[in-house]
Amino acid sequence: MKHIRIKHRETGTILADGPLGWGITPFEGNLYIGRKYLRTDRFRSNFVPGLCIYKFLYVWLDLELADGARVRNLGWLYWLPNPLLPFIWFRVAVPRAHPAIDIEEY
Repeated sequence: MKHIRIKHRETGTILADGPLGWGITPFEGNLYIGRKYLRTDRFRSNFVPGLCIYKFLYVWLDLELADGARVRNLGWLYWLPNPLLPFIWFRVAVPRAHPAIDIEEY
């Protein structure tokens, strides 16, 4: 089984680590992370809402670093998700191509 580790590039902070599949689900170039596999509690809502026509309503998340700095809009969370897409329900999502993160598959 493949595993994936997501780290903040600048600080080396591990954001998530878990199995690729239901634990950390790739979808449309993004990674949807189950709470069990989050390795940080530093994601903070910035209260900027968003709407996807078929995935529904989400809120943007910032990553708050140990020194108090924030990486703006690093992820998002669907708080009113499409019931037909259970792998996005209430999961932190990050884009695979974000310049602030490194993704390691092992």
